[in-house]
Amino acid sequence: MIDGKRIAVVLPAYNAAATLKATVDELPAIVDLRILVDDGSRDETVAVARELGLTTFVHDGNYGYGRNQMTCYREALRAGADIVVMVHPDYQYTPRLVTAMASMIAYGVYDVVLGSRILGDTARQGGMPLYKYVSNRVLTATQNLMLGAKLSEYHTGYRAFSRKVLETLPLLENSDDFVFDNQMLTQCLYFGFRVGEVSCPTRYFPEASSISFRRSVTYGVGVLGTAMQCVLQRKGLRRYRIFDPHGRRLETAKA
Repeated sequence: MIDGKRIAVVLPAYNAAATLKATVDELPAIVDLRILVDDGSRDETVAVARELGLTTFVHDGNYGYGRNQMTCYREALRAGADIVVMVHPDYQYTPRLVTAMASMIAYGVYDVVLGSRILGDTARQGGMPLYKYVSNRVLTATQNLMLGAKLSEYHTGYRAFSRKVLETLPLLENSDDFVFDNQMLTQCLYFGFRVGEVSCPTRYFPEASSISFRRSVTYGVGVLGTAMQCVLQRKGLRRYRIFDPHGRRLETAKA
């Protein structure tokens, strides 16, 4: 808890048994709720999660990264979280930054905080493949130009949100796939939420999750499509459900 606000860490998991304990061991003491959602893993992720005492929810199939996050945020809100931090259980991002990220929201500095791999120039040192680094920089520059923002990157999976953000965004209108991340961040900008960043070292190693080159291309196309939708919506030329203030939202009633 920070300044009377309950902190939840959510872990969207898929085949994370090998790295889950290392991730959880680094979570700071200020975390009130530790929630893992398993998206049809084929390894021992669920068993490990329960051994670690995590509140665990299990999908009955592999529905996708976006759907996993929807469940994560819904269950965190139902449990009474005021601030929700998403930490990937593959140990690619250090959980030790949870306190800093949650504090920036708890004290009203930002509504959303991203753990950026680009700030501090540590991405390549941590092993980010060159093609991922280059595509990250090109996509980010294009998105900043189109969306009128100045973020160092849009593609980190380390994110913290206030309860208000999660209750406002029409998240159920978003994709079940990886582009969900980008749709959500673009929604944050469209709805006028304050977005901050902290420098976050990252690790790339065999057990860390990573999408293939082919799926990366699909993701990149989706990213540009989302930015264009936002531009058209702002200009009043088109309307899209992902930017509809009356679009489908998560159930936020506390348990």
